[in-house]
Amino acid sequence: MITAGIDMGSRSVKVVLLEQIKVEGAKEPSFAVKKAHLMLPGDLDADQAAEKAFDAALAEAGVTRDQVKSIFATGAGRGQVAFATEGITEMTAGARGAVYMYPQARTVVDVGAEEGRGIKTDPDGKAIDFAGNEKCAAGAGSFAEAMSRALQLTLKEFGEASLKSDKSIPMNAQCTVFAESEVVSLIHSSTPKEDIAKAVLDAVASRVCAMVRRVGIEGNVVLIGGMGHNPGFVQSLKTAMDVDEVLLPELPEFVSALGCALIAAERVH
Repeated sequence: MITAGIDMGSRSVKVVLLEQIKVEGAKEPSFAVKKAHLMLPGDLDADQAAEKAFDAALAEAGVTRDQVKSIFATGAGRGQVAFATEGITEMTAGARGAVYMYPQARTVVDVGAEEGRGIKTDPDGKAIDFAGNEKCAAGAGSFAEAMSRALQLTLKEFGEASLKSDKSIPMNAQCTVFAESEVVSLIHSSTPKEDIAKAVLDAVASRVCAMVRRVGIEGNVVLIGGMGHNPGFVQSLKTAMDVDEVLLPELPEFVSALGCALIAAERVH
């Protein structure tokens, strides 16, 4: 049996095709990811982007639409996936995917391009509480992206640069526009780029940490979403949360789509 999960994010579409595998003697069903596909929508409408990304994933996996038993969608644009069987919240999908990958996880931090959130989950991967960013995109990836442009660095260079700094420079602005003014002031005062990069990522991590503390930090912490690829942010988050380790999937941006496909399979099962 094959199911699909589609995460309609603000910047990209993620598709996961999941296949249920029969394991003799096993009480619970086992699953294997058949294909994971990411697409940047560009100028496409959300519904067109979802269709194109889904078709691409099917083609790469050698699967037809008729073979997919159920399709669940999540993300800000989940309502525009016309062919989806059902839509579920980002918290529901993220919690399920994170606990499937890390059964010991009880605190999920989800930071994408436009949104950041902290999720408390139970042992079954069900979200029992959450808190999200309420002030612009100051607790999400687009904030860091905007600041990296101000420093004329790629987002990858920005994250790597921050790891070279041991300074703590507070940033007070809660809005991307005002924060950019702070960054420009730091540049004019000849503050090294690595110190500015660390200040920005520390600020994002601090705001994300405040959300997570509202639901409580329990058990192991797992980070999902595209910001998981930024090593500077990961380090800043560990410091802000005062934890020794943050569990990080190899492809953190696909975890919510995986959660969708898992829930779709469980509903069919």
